Amino acid sequence: MDPSLNVLGDTLAPCSTDPMTGFFRDGCCNTGPQDQGSHTVCVVVTAEFLALSKYLGNDLSTPRPEFRFPGLNPGDRWCLCAARFLQAAQEFAAPKVVLEATHARALEVVPLELLRAHAVDRGQIDGGGRA
Repeated sequence: MDPSLNVLGDTLAPCSTDPMTGFFRDGCCNTGPQDQGSHTVCVVVTAEFLALSKYLGNDLSTPRPEFRFPGLNPGDRWCLCAARFLQAAQEFAAPKVVLEATHARALEVVPLELLRAHAVDRGQIDGGGRA
């Protein structure tokens, strides 16, 4: 599988540069062998999702400068772990998904139908990082 393909079989689009996201902090949901969490799903986070994530022990709202992590706000786009997306969907708190920016390897964890069910039209979000 070409590492630069998205779940639609096209070239992987950037997810966000504000905040800078991606396992490699390159703005894309690229992945590789060192990415054990499969940070491959480009999402538009919601307050509901951020609350669930914090409740589950992964506080994505609080800035952590030592990890180059600014803390997320509703509307931010972020490369989310595929398993965390799946868990959020099962809890009815899944964020919206940007299919064009979601890496094809996400399909190893999350069915395309589920990603499509939570998809946001890329035209509804700007290029910077917020919906």
